[in-house]
Amino acid sequence: MRSRAIARGLRAVAAVVTATAATVMSAVGPAGAAPVQDAGLSPDILAIMNKPAYEHAQWGLLEIDDTTGEVIHSRYPDQFFIPGSTAKLVSVSGTWHTLGGDHRFTTPVQALGTRSGPVLDGSLVLVAQGDLTMGGRTKPDGTVDFTPIDHTYANDIPGATLTPEDPLAGLDGIAGQVRAAGITEVRGDVAIDPRLFTSFSELDPSPTPLIINDNLIDLLTTPTTPGQPAELSWRPQVAPYRVESTVRTVAAGGTTDLVVTASPDGTRITVSGTIAADAQPTLRVSHIQDPNAFGRTALIEALARAGVTVTAPPTGPNPVGDLPPSYDGTDRVAAYVSPVYEQYARLILKVSHNLGANLGICLMAVAAGSHECADGFGGITAFLRQAGIDPTKVQLLDGRGGNPVDRVTPDVENEILHYWQGTPEADRFREALPILGVDGSLAFACAGCPTCPGRGKVWAKPGSVVGFDAVNQRLAVGAETLGGYLAAGHGRLHTFYLAVNGASTQDIDTFLDVVNDLNRIAGLLQEQAEARH
Repeated sequence: MRSRAIARGLRAVAAVVTATAATVMSAVGPAGAAPVQDAGLSPDILAIMNKPAYEHAQWGLLEIDDTTGEVIHSRYPDQFFIPGSTAKLVSVSGTWHTLGGDHRFTTPVQALGTRSGPVLDGSLVLVAQGDLTMGGRTKPDGTVDFTPIDHTYANDIPGATLTPEDPLAGLDGIAGQVRAAGITEVRGDVAIDPRLFTSFSELDPSPTPLIINDNLIDLLTTPTTPGQPAELSWRPQVAPYRVESTVRTVAAGGTTDLVVTASPDGTRITVSGTIAADAQPTLRVSHIQDPNAFGRTALIEALARAGVTVTAPPTGPNPVGDLPPSYDGTDRVAAYVSPVYEQYARLILKVSHNLGANLGICLMAVAAGSHECADGFGGITAFLRQAGIDPTKVQLLDGRGGNPVDRVTPDVENEILHYWQGTPEADRFREALPILGVDGSLAFACAGCPTCPGRGKVWAKPGSVVGFDAVNQRLAVGAETLGGYLAAGHGRLHTFYLAVNGASTQDIDTFLDVVNDLNRIAGLLQEQAEARH
């Protein structure tokens, strides 16, 4: 494949890109039309848009009756906006279209060498297949679990929590299958085959073919009594990782400030700082630096729990140099089968799972026959063209919406949303989105608002891009966005995409006001859509 040249080209394009939105007619409304100022928006919506925080900002909005194609509201529908995580509507759509909603990842374990009764004179190789969770979030009913604020955001957003599932569940299942296959001793090594794909620098966080617990160590600190050490629990506990806590409990109402440091290889982790006696258990995470070595040791330890001994040392580098060119003629002795991709898409969209969104780019590359993730963007292009959507209305250099080049137009997001409504996956795709005031990253949208407009009737993906403005000593909101579906009554839906680029706020609390402003506008649009019908 031409992946390295493509990657270099993408970087060059990212440095000098100047794109113009298309002026063709869209599948759901008139793309390329001149912006309609105010566009019949109600006074309460206009009052939000005219707040001081948006003095120098630009709003974009496109709302369309999905049944008739009527444009209800329109502001700059064909202009590029920074999307933030609403870029995931594009990348997840491409991955879903490429793989199919019912696709399952089968991660096999191959036995190399010869068998003599229960003894394998050779090695076991887990051939990684890009499974996002490896059973670490799978509930008994086969669905994938999530919380409103995912552990992947624990170092950045207060209130992140853990799902109760065992992060090592998939490896334990594999180990049990190896034992059930009659193997009790491996007189050789255990290896992870990571050759499925190779990532590139613009994908941050960078996907790996084997992912255990999102390649994170979870660190949960619980206060005790003032003046005493806090309690620490951590998972998954795999050698040679060690965690030390020097966190002290301070008086109720005191400062909770936890700092995580790690050795260069990530295996020695320290949590320091203070936690208030009345604080909730507080989560932090530390990154696994070598997912393949980690996975190898975790599998050897899982085999030991299942009654299978391995003669090779359990810790150390992954012996990738010993992997065979192919597995023809070898025996498959275990395989972990994942939930369907629709469940993974649900996880990615509900909690804005950045690693999973970037992983989708790599999976599209693999589906196209490439081992280079940079080739995966062709899957997005193919999806858009198959859906009758002009690809020039999208600019992406990752799957998560975090690259400076990333742009979308309001009408392309509406077209994507409209496309899914015409497929057998319509309900599954819509329900994979966060629901206003109910779940995912919109779970708290109605907190403290008993009459919250749109509660339970808006399915939408939010996105945020925010940084520090050193000139004015405040926060600069590069983008706050929201795109999805509004319940319009009598079973009808409206698609919508709402964006504001260039807002300014003083601190994190006023930034949350911006987030809530978009949620409220979406709720008001939903109420008005329902009233229309």
